[in-house]
Amino acid sequence: MHQARFSYLLLRLGAAFAFLYPPINALFEPYSWIGYFPDFTRGYVDEMLMLHTFGVIEMIIALWILSGWNIFWPSIAATAMLVGIVVFNPGEFPILFRDLSIAALTFSLAIINFRKSAASGASL
Repeated sequence: MHQARFSYLLLRLGAAFAFLYPPINALFEPYSWIGYFPDFTRGYVDEMLMLHTFGVIEMIIALWILSGWNIFWPSIAATAMLVGIVVFNPGEFPILFRDLSIAALTFSLAIINFRKSAASGASL
């Protein structure tokens, strides 16, 4: 039983790290990250505002997953975000292929927590 709990914690820590590092690093190197936003999202809002708003969302997802409380929804959101980043940046696949591995991790967390979410009465 301890191995299962430790493994679950490691999955959550891995997902949280993947979602905490970019917004923190974006404070110091914003232009390293802004290029991952697809062209159709640009020009409506200041790029730095968009980057840091997205960063706040990433941090909320990371902390929610890390908390372990009802993490089905943030895990699904994390999976969708990661797959979206890969889909909308096909030219960057040699770098972004890792995002698919992280998406598999977050999707696994969603699957693990699906029953918990359904059992608590949350509607899908």
